[in-house]
Amino acid sequence: MTPEIRKIVSYREDTLIEGHKPASAPWEMFAVAAVVKNPWAGRFEEDLGPVIRSFGPTLGATLTERITRMAGNGDRIEAFGKAGVVGLDGEIEHASGLIHTLRFGNHFREAVGAKSYLAFTNIRGGANCAIQIPLMDKNDAGRRSHYLTIQFAVPDAPRADEIVVALGAATGGRPHHRIGDRYQDLKDLGHDLDNPAAV
Repeated sequence: MTPEIRKIVSYREDTLIEGHKPASAPWEMFAVAAVVKNPWAGRFEEDLGPVIRSFGPTLGATLTERITRMAGNGDRIEAFGKAGVVGLDGEIEHASGLIHTLRFGNHFREAVGAKSYLAFTNIRGGANCAIQIPLMDKNDAGRRSHYLTIQFAVPDAPRADEIVVALGAATGGRPHHRIGDRYQDLKDLGHDLDNPAAV
């Protein structure tokens, strides 16, 4: 079984001025999304596994190839994330199932040489809803400069019986970041950096 992809949408932002100050280099953010027929729409399916295992590799490889090409190559990508939006005749579990599988996400992680997990959102929405993809540093989850969100919409998707599956990326962090990283906060609060939950 292969996913029925109605369309693939690409989105790009090049920010030259941020906060009334020019960026030293263009701040590049990208997203790519596949609009997929939801095979479970309108009914309850107990076992989502067979479709997840079938769809994941195709969607992961297709979207990864496109977003790394948009960036120039995987090495240029510093921050990354993913999102799933299920149409109104589906469950949140359907969107979650297609993006929360290593068969999908590992294509992107391997292409950019990442150590971190992919930040994510999974929601239900109608056509033209905001698709928000949270991003974070691909190797350092505490690097706040790379806590980003890329937002776009697909005017005719998702239809009630569709799922939008998306990847997002950035070639750097916010141009004028100045809020530090979480490690200094942990030190200031007396937390062990190797075990942040301990006091």
